[in-house]
Amino acid sequence: MEKKINLGIVFGGQSGEHEVSRASACNVIEVIDKEKYDITLIGITKNGDWKVYTGDYKNIKDGSWEQDTDKIHADFSIFHDPIIQDVDVFFPVLHGPMGEDGTIQGLFELMNKPYVGCGVLASAAGMDKVASKMLFESAGIPVGPYVYFKRRDWEKDPDRIIDDIAGRGFPVFIKPSNMGSSVGISKAHNREEFIDGVNEALRYDHKIVVEGFLNAREIECAVLEENGEIKAAIPGEVVASKEFYDYEAKYSDNQDSKIVIPAQISDALLEKIREYAIKAFEVIDGSSLSRVDFFVTRATYNIYINEINTMPGFTNISMYPKMWENMGVSYAELVEKLIQGAAVKRVNN
Repeated sequence: MEKKINLGIVFGGQSGEHEVSRASACNVIEVIDKEKYDITLIGITKNGDWKVYTGDYKNIKDGSWEQDTDKIHADFSIFHDPIIQDVDVFFPVLHGPMGEDGTIQGLFELMNKPYVGCGVLASAAGMDKVASKMLFESAGIPVGPYVYFKRRDWEKDPDRIIDDIAGRGFPVFIKPSNMGSSVGISKAHNREEFIDGVNEALRYDHKIVVEGFLNAREIECAVLEENGEIKAAIPGEVVASKEFYDYEAKYSDNQDSKIVIPAQISDALLEKIREYAIKAFEVIDGSSLSRVDFFVTRATYNIYINEINTMPGFTNISMYPKMWENMGVSYAELVEKLIQGAAVKRVNN
């Protein structure tokens, strides 16, 4: 009988997307072929503590795994403990800073272990909205109007920044540069709301991006690297029930937001978005997978890239797996492709 592959699922993390990670991890674990893989569950608490969990994976979603102390092994060394060293491939189902930003990818590189997802450079560039926008612009991908500033700029002269934004015109979106899943994002219609939005965004990052409002539809495109070939799925559309597709709308089953696949736009626009998605993936030096988000303006049908997510959500309502399901790739097949791709990449390198 062929030896099972020991797959290390890393979940949780210290970012504002901790709960999203737990939900995504549960969905991934559920479809993994248990006859082919042994699974090592590695949870990272919000405080940054690493714990190996041997209990029921279903306890991960609501966070109750942390109270299942009899099933937790917390006293171990990442570099020396056999529990960790015996892992053949890691699947970091982590979103946001300290998980999707190149930090844990660098750790896996130091451990000389293969892992699912983009490498250090792509993960770091993809997480930072300012860095990624600059890369997209250099590749000729249209980027919407934006400015950015840092905490020290705000503390030194907030009035100058407020006047500059007001001169450009409201409304605007205020975003932490280094965050995802719409965490910390606000929409401001005036100076007072702008100040509140900046203070909210500064809770998550020292660098703030301010984007001009676009009357646009939100179109997303899934990218997958398989056997050295980069593929883009037919894009889907997020029809949000709120002013923008916020954290709650993305991850709550109770929201009215809808996912429409394929997006109801012309074939020419769909193909152009797929082309831009692959180009964005390439310009950040992506590998394995990403979801690339775009705006298509309602009046003029202009395409603008919004951001790239190097570890998109894997919950049961997430856009990324649904786009591949529309292409004939089931959720379980997608997870298998990602794991095998990580293992093959390590062998080839």
